[in-house]
Amino acid sequence: MGTNDIDPQAIRTVTIAGDPGDTRRIVRRLVATGSGTAAALRWHEHTMHLTELSTRAPIAHVERAIRVADGLIVLAGAADADPRLETVLRVADDHQVARLCLVTDLAHPAADFGRALRVITAARGAVPVPVQIPVGVGPGFLGIVDLVTMWSRAPLESEFFGGRWELARRWYRGLVAAVSDAPEAGVPDDLPDRIRARTLVGEVVPVLCDAAPRSADLAALLDAVVRYLPSPMQVCQPEHVLDY
Repeated sequence: MGTNDIDPQAIRTVTIAGDPGDTRRIVRRLVATGSGTAAALRWHEHTMHLTELSTRAPIAHVERAIRVADGLIVLAGAADADPRLETVLRVADDHQVARLCLVTDLAHPAADFGRALRVITAARGAVPVPVQIPVGVGPGFLGIVDLVTMWSRAPLESEFFGGRWELARRWYRGLVAAVSDAPEAGVPDDLPDRIRARTLVGEVVPVLCDAAPRSADLAALLDAVVRYLPSPMQVCQPEHVLDY
């Protein structure tokens, strides 16, 4: 392989669906977190191609864009639910498009993380599995806990988050149960692999949290794209051929 060649397994082609103002802001922050442009964003050894999809577009356009997507990031507001959110998730499920959800606006006075999860749950198909949870919402929003990596930072984060750490432990146990074939105790070493395997076959939708305005960094979202969404080599959709 030449020095300028890119391993197809290191490519992620991702469509970001939501209100156009929200998708624009997320793309700008993703580019600022990584390097390059939305058309060729570099993140460690991976290259990502980002496309925005407005949920305000005609439904036929939304359906076609999702149908030919390799992977999808769906923006879900914690304060105001996008009326097209459930439709987007159902279309993705119909066409077996692997997806992540990013819950935004957690610092909004009307934010409700549980309500956002219920909206995602209402769409038939894949089960939402939070891989991050907020610490507080609304004016009390302090940040997020990454459930997948929480044990590597347990002493520091348990001290910082105090009594909320036990809540994170309960969410963690729920995550493990959702991607395990049988009940188990402890911290599985292959948790990201389990989440990825079930995401690729449409059984689960990993749910992440946007830390803004506490932090504009979206490294965790870029990591999730690499961990859980497919490369073009892992996507098999006849619709791609028919639409081009």
